[in-house]
Amino acid sequence: QVQLVESGGGLVQAGSSVRLSCAASGSTVGSYTMAWFRQPPGKDREFVAARRHTTGTTHYADSVKGRFTFSRDTASNTIYLQMDGLKPEDTAIYYCAAGRPILSAIATQNMYYYWGQGTQVTVSS
Repeated sequence: QVQLVESGGGLVQAGSSVRLSCAASGSTVGSYTMAWFRQPPGKDREFVAARRHTTGTTHYADSVKGRFTFSRDTASNTIYLQMDGLKPEDTAIYYCAAGRPILSAIATQNMYYYWGQGTQVTVSS
């Protein structure tokens, strides 16, 4: 069993930066593919970024590529999402997740077993 707790959300202005954290317990972040998803208001939850535990490669949604950076700290068993150049369309509840998807399913929500409670990020224009 893995417990995930996100933090770091808030209200920010367009163009600013925010770093989200996701602290894991019950297992190490290196044992699972760790991912970030988000759910904009009134929309379905969507993939943001993930780091595969088997290869160490990181994958990003096209909408955030070049602006968001996934990282992890194995010592604290925490993953991060550095979000730069924020846009109003980045407004969403951000979730971290853990699973073991194959590469072709890395953006598929139901391939992830464990989820955090989410943290709200609101970007004002």
